[in-house]
Amino acid sequence: MSSPATPMKPLRTPYWLIAPGVIWMVLFLVLPILMMVYVSFWTQTTFKIEPILTTKSWQTFFTSETYLGALWTTIRIWLIVLATTFLVGYPTALFVGLFVRNKTVATALLVLCVIPFWTSFLIRVLAWRPMLGKEGAINIILQTLHITSQPIDALLFTELSVVIGMTQIYCVFMVGPIAFMLGRIDPNIIEAAQDLGASFTRIFRTIIFPLSLPGVVVGSIFVSVMVLGEFATAAALSGRKVNLLGNIIVTQVGSLKWAFAAVAGVVLTIIMGIVVAALLRLVDLKREL
Repeated sequence: MSSPATPMKPLRTPYWLIAPGVIWMVLFLVLPILMMVYVSFWTQTTFKIEPILTTKSWQTFFTSETYLGALWTTIRIWLIVLATTFLVGYPTALFVGLFVRNKTVATALLVLCVIPFWTSFLIRVLAWRPMLGKEGAINIILQTLHITSQPIDALLFTELSVVIGMTQIYCVFMVGPIAFMLGRIDPNIIEAAQDLGASFTRIFRTIIFPLSLPGVVVGSIFVSVMVLGEFATAAALSGRKVNLLGNIIVTQVGSLKWAFAAVAGVVLTIIMGIVVAALLRLVDLKREL
């Protein structure tokens, strides 16, 4: 008579596989964030900081016009850049991912989009100065074509120059994910819709855009995280006239005002978390990807 089968023990190997990643995230993400929150409640004086808990730095942040102004400027520029990268990036991704059926050509076009990243970030930012200046290339072209009679001052050292620079730098992060999702669309679906008499506008509204929405969400997350944490582009192209939260953090750290910098860092982290959570609610990325 055979003995009853013993129940199989659950396989624990998968948990050991994720252990290195969990340890890494705890050490280099969770603990630094917790430490930043803790430091934000330290007592900050002009020349030193003491580990005596207080909310004075938080009160200073939310009652200071400088800090609040930097907060609203950061949010405003983020929304503008998010919109401009989408408006510039989506048509490009639509062409590469949908209309270019040759995978080699599509890959080559995406590589062309990435070529600027083969150079230093600062070089890409500072390269806009001779383009946007009073005697820059753009003003020269506009005057040569008699579109303007004098140089346009607003192209450099303004909020507009920051938006232009960020759009060019981060647009590729919107193009890539959208092109990937568009490349997965079955051409037979579009052909069937055309055979049924649907116009391109209707096909785009009911088929193409909904199927590409996960790529839009991923691209928006990439752009949002990088723009919200920006400081170098604003400093280089605005002549320090545009203050973002990132610039506030850099300034406070340079002045050894760790508590104020930590407060700004916590606020920025919370904003990023809210933005990412809101974007992830638009689509189920685990199912779509």
